[in-house]
Amino acid sequence: MPTMESTPVDKSQRLYNFSAGPAALPEDVLLEAREELPVYDHVGASVMEISHRSAAYDEIEAGARAHIRALLDLDDDWHILFLQGGASMQFYQVPLNFLPEDGVADYVITGRWGTKAIKEAKRVGTAHVAASSEDDNFSHIPAQETWDLHPDAAYVHITTNETVNGNQYGFDPQLDVPVVTDASSEFLSRPMNLDSYGLIYAGAQKNIGPAGVTIVLVHDDFLQRRKQPLPTMLDYGTHAERRFNTPPVFPIYMVEKVGRWLLDQGGLDAIAALNERKAQKLYDRLDRNDFYRGTVDEGARSRMNVTFRLHDADLEPVFIKEASAEGLMSLKGHRSVGGMRASIYNAMPEDGVDALVAFMDEFERTHG
Repeated sequence: MPTMESTPVDKSQRLYNFSAGPAALPEDVLLEAREELPVYDHVGASVMEISHRSAAYDEIEAGARAHIRALLDLDDDWHILFLQGGASMQFYQVPLNFLPEDGVADYVITGRWGTKAIKEAKRVGTAHVAASSEDDNFSHIPAQETWDLHPDAAYVHITTNETVNGNQYGFDPQLDVPVVTDASSEFLSRPMNLDSYGLIYAGAQKNIGPAGVTIVLVHDDFLQRRKQPLPTMLDYGTHAERRFNTPPVFPIYMVEKVGRWLLDQGGLDAIAALNERKAQKLYDRLDRNDFYRGTVDEGARSRMNVTFRLHDADLEPVFIKEASAEGLMSLKGHRSVGGMRASIYNAMPEDGVDALVAFMDEFERTHG
């Protein structure tokens, strides 16, 4: 990694990519995919060219499911679906399947994506805000005991990590009603207590693969509660039963490789420990003095998306420009909130965080 005194960074080389998504992938996985790209496993064609009904593809999809099942210790009651449309499609598909016409669903709103999710639910039926942290710019996660839950709710929807706002649940809710979660930006970054979950969905492009596939885990007990009739492609049962249509073959191929990579790292306990260590280094730097300022309460800070501001807002574009010149990519915060955001997902190496902290030290020395 170049220093601030070095020549301009060589952008033909891999740099430290702090993008919120599509995000960094493990370099080992990319190199393996590169080797296999022209001809996959002696089948005479690229993985992007083979039939989705072929034995070679069957093996890929089965492997991807097996890795996810092993990482999360899923029993056979969990269906693992590979869908399309991103989390944004799930915002509508969940209530379409599980919100009865005369029923209600509870939503806990902790940021931009939860806000979008409840908007889509209201197109289907009655969605109730059980709790929200909007009044303090989503800087905290409402404690579970404060949630105003409807006694007859069909499900409770949460967003376990808010990519834009930089907050993350420190717990898996334990409720008597099924919990549905958008886990897009933390999926497979930590172990989960699945006891209360009915459905978990995640766009792959943060921690587990490239954009183009959405992973949905749905427990069979919850699946059986879905409404009927439903549009064929938006019915979770369609996809739980069989491979109905052409799946996004290449993204699933990459999910299989990243899942195997995670297992090789020691599984979710090991990757969670690494993620905690990376995040702590960065938050320790933010807390050192008031030159930098985190935007989220300490107890709700995301280990995936670290959001922060400078004491002088005029310095923020300078920070982003100089960081980019040093090979630290995509540190600009989301357009809706501004500031900076360092996304440090599973594939971000610890030395990338070290390089960012060193840059922050030098930037404060020269601009403080």
